[in-house]
Parts: sequence; C-alpha cells; structure tokens
Amino acid sequence: MLRPFAAIALATTILASAVHSADEPPETNHRLVVARGIEYLVGSQADDGSWSKRTGSGVTSICTSALVRNGRAVADPVVAKALKYLESNVQDDGGIYVNGSRLKNYETCLAMVCFKDANRDGRYDKILNRADKFIRGLQVGKDDGKDKSDVNYGGASYGTDGRADLSNTAFLVEALVAAGANAEDPAVQDALVFVSRCQNLESEHNTTPFAAKINDGGFYYSPAGEGENPKEAPQGGLRSYGSMTYAGLKSMIHAGLKPDDQRVKAALSWLRKHYDLKSNPGLGDAGIYYYYHLMAKALAAVNEPHFEDAEGRKHDWRRELTEELARRQKPNGSWVNSNNRWLESDASLVTGFALLTLSYTK
Repeated sequence: MLRPFAAIALATTILASAVHSADEPPETNHRLVVARGIEYLVGSQADDGSWSKRTGSGVTSICTSALVRNGRAVADPVVAKALKYLESNVQDDGGIYVNGSRLKNYETCLAMVCFKDANRDGRYDKILNRADKFIRGLQVGKDDGKDKSDVNYGGASYGTDGRADLSNTAFLVEALVAAGANAEDPAVQDALVFVSRCQNLESEHNTTPFAAKINDGGFYYSPAGEGENPKEAPQGGLRSYGSMTYAGLKSMIHAGLKPDDQRVKAALSWLRKHYDLKSNPGLGDAGIYYYYHLMAKALAAVNEPHFEDAEGRKHDWRRELTEELARRQKPNGSWVNSNNRWLESDASLVTGFALLTLSYTK
C-alpha cells in the first residue's frame, strides 16, 4: 500500500498527465510518463528487492537499470535493495544467476549491464570482472572445439545448450562492452561473425543456406533455423523482423562497423522501409516493448536525431516513441502487453523495458 504522501504525489502526477495538452513541450510529457512508471515499480517491488523473481533475476536487472538510468540514485532504498538482491545471485563461477537457472547467459548479461549502470566508485568492478570471464566462457568458439565454419560460432544462447541466437548474442555484446571491451576485442569480433549470419544478406559474411532466400537486409533470430524464427513460406527462408534487426544493427555498431559497411547499409535500408511504432514489424504485437527498447538503443547508437524512412519522411523518433509509450501507459503507471509471447504480459518486465526506452528519448 502507498504511504499517504506517495499516494498524493501519484494522484497529482496522474491528474497532470490527464490534462496534458498537445501544446505542452515533449519534455514535460516525458517527465510525467517516467514518473508514473517509476512509481509503479516502486510499489510493486518484492520485500527481498526483486521483481518477478519466479522468472529468474533478469526482470530485476531490467527494472533496476531502468530506475538508475532515469535518475534514481544508487543509494535510493528501492535501488539499493534491488542491487543487494542481485548481489545475492553472484555465483562461485562468476556468473550472476539464480540457483538452478537455465538462463545463465541471459541473467548474467543483464545483471552486468545493471551493475555497470550502478557502478559508483568502482564498487562493482570485481563482480563485473568475474562475470566478464564467465560469459566469455559461454560464447561458442574455440574453447568448445568449434571453428568459424560452425554456424553457431561467436554466438551465445540462453544458457549452455550451444544453439546460439541473436537476442542472447546481443545481450552478450552489451555485457562485454559494459565490462570494458572495445570493438577490437576478440570476443566482440567473434560475436560479429554470428551476428552477420543472422542477416538476410548474401555476402562473404553470410554463406548460410538462408542468406539468399529473402536477401532483404533484415535480421532473424538464429541461422540454426530453430527456436523463435518465424518461417517465410514462399521462399523457404527466415523472415526478417523488427526487434532482431535493431539488435543486429546495434551489435554491428558495437563491433565497429561503419555506415558504409554493406551490412549496416542493408540493415538501415530494411529499417527505413519498416519504420513503425504500432507493431514489431514482422511479428505484430508480439514482443513490441522489447522492440521499442532495442529500437531506442540502436537509433541512439546510429546518432540520427531524425530517422528518415524509405519515403523520405523524417521522424523525430525520440518524441514519437515517448508519445507512443504515453498513449500505451496504464492508469496505474505500468505498461503491459496483451500478447503474452516472451512474457510481455508481465507488467514489471514491460514497465522496465518502457522506462529503459524512455531513458534514451530524453
């Protein structure tokens, strides 16, 4: 239950949001939307500092990063309690995951980014250094007896099953960067090998059977042809979709690819043709908040304040994303997807994604 002063503050915020007019500056709208989302997370945190613990520690990392990136201090009681919970999941092998987890890479990578966001005075340096070694050990490569001819080479999976996917590889690259890796780091360059194989672009970087079947420059989940790949029946290939294309673009930028690289140009061309805030292109409403989050990160990395679509229209993507999230926000300050795919019916997870997105649209 909210304390009286918190309840009054929340009611005031909701009222202010309700009377918000189109003539108000976007910054005001942004502050209101963020404040309401934060208030929801504060009120839904468990006593042990976690959110949605039944799914592992990943949601807690996402929510904690969202709070810190939107201005909550590390010493704030809600943030401090969450970080203490995450520290309790640091394992002897350096990984950061709940006991018995099958999602060791996913949970560790998200926790590393969170600890990097909260790393004041180097307090989490040791945790980050040990976790860095752990995730490098999970990456498919020479240590597994694999060479670059293996379709999974350079990638990462949820845990240790060996079947890599682009989503987890993108998390891996972000975590490596959080721990201090640069574009020339061998692990980042190995990840680029896998990322390039997830693109519908026939080139020397992708000679897999799927590369030429659609060849539209977008990205799919895995060249292994398993898991979350949506099939494209006419060509027999793997359909490109929005969230993975932004994940691929962002990972290529982290790996040092420049705007004139054919892979970057092809990815941007696909995204310009499919600029959309009403759906996750190729998947409808499935994973749309994960899509928003990746979109904001990737476009911030591209550093284009106005993103031009294929028809020549320039989009103030920061303002448009803020307005779309404001429209979708629930009266209690949360966000939730009616489509449960990838757990997006979990309000804590989706609110975390929404607030992370808004941290890039200030």
